Amino acid sequence: MAVRLLGYEVLDLCLGKPPLRSLSAGSTVSDALTVLKTSGDNFISVWSCDHRSNKRNLECVCVGKVCMVDIVCYLCKEDNLCSPGLALKSPVSVLLSKDQGSVKHVEPSSSLLDTIDLILQGAQNLVVPIESNATTYSSKRKQLQKLSPLPICATSHNGQEFCWLTQEDVIRFLLSSIGLFSPIPTLSIDSLGIITHEFLAVNYHSPASSAMGAISQSLLEQTSVAVLDDDGILIGELSPFTLTSCDETVAAAITTLSAGELMSYIDCGGPPEEVLRVVQARLKERKLEAMLEEIMTDSDSVNFFSSSSSDEELHSPTTTLSRLCRYSRSSSYSARRSSSYSARMVRRAEAIVCHPGSSLVAVMIQAIAHRVNYVWVIEDDCSVVGIVTFANMLKIFRQNFDSTI
Repeated sequence: MAVRLLGYEVLDLCLGKPPLRSLSAGSTVSDALTVLKTSGDNFISVWSCDHRSNKRNLECVCVGKVCMVDIVCYLCKEDNLCSPGLALKSPVSVLLSKDQGSVKHVEPSSSLLDTIDLILQGAQNLVVPIESNATTYSSKRKQLQKLSPLPICATSHNGQEFCWLTQEDVIRFLLSSIGLFSPIPTLSIDSLGIITHEFLAVNYHSPASSAMGAISQSLLEQTSVAVLDDDGILIGELSPFTLTSCDETVAAAITTLSAGELMSYIDCGGPPEEVLRVVQARLKERKLEAMLEEIMTDSDSVNFFSSSSSDEELHSPTTTLSRLCRYSRSSSYSARRSSSYSARMVRRAEAIVCHPGSSLVAVMIQAIAHRVNYVWVIEDDCSVVGIVTFANMLKIFRQNFDSTI
């Protein structure tokens, strides 16, 4: 019976989770950008605390999280396009979600049921205290300080380390005991009524900049933006999960390209040369040609280039776009097209899809394999029916717990 799982606590789901790498709330957007690049993490937690204090009882609170998409969306705002360097000097607080409930502190003894309830109430990340390792903390802090002299909180707060749990962690845990929920996992997502028919979308030929509001919203909702043709056929997606692995200079592409062109820009392996030339030409038309150089100067992106590059080559807009995007994708996007491009290693602008008749367990496995929180639901003609999210799935499991208690 699924009720057996109610005996598990949050700490049971934290086994093997690494301690959070974090940034002080007093940091700037530029600081967050540098930490994201040097740490290799997709998300960085932001904390309100003062480690210069000698008070051991000082409370440290995680006030939110930031990723590359937050920075890109901020740089794409009209007021920041002409002065991205100034925008990067803004406090990191401008990137934080106004929804304070997206990050919640929970006790290690909290139940699995409490965890699911918090997620269904809107929490995206649950911050959980874990056993500290003073030696590991000291070593990691020294390594971070060598990388960049930033106001970094490293992994420890007053000697306490934390990790965080996500929707994916809970779904993975439930999947490991999926047999306890029989026959629900074998039922179709259509019969379970968990397909959301309202979803974010943009036309293939629309300016990518017109999708910025939808991209920001999809980041908050942990979904994605469908890219449709004129007949409503799904062509691909603009996913925050993919954009988190791009460089901040993708802001220039969003400013100048269509949604369809942006899909090619962020696709596996770096943008095609012809797309780079389009970006360069359109930046010049809009008198934003200096945008990339200013971003480079203020975010220290130049440090990631080969020292053998000439100054003229380094500051060429086309070279800048090409090199930065390839840098950001060289490690996590090195794999090429394959018949089963599972896992985040090869996430692309292509959408992960299923059909209304797909079983719940099949969709769970599909989403986990591709490291996304959702799967698009389409008909045989590729028209979009809707989207299934981890939150939708958790509602079904929550209802099952209610019926067995």
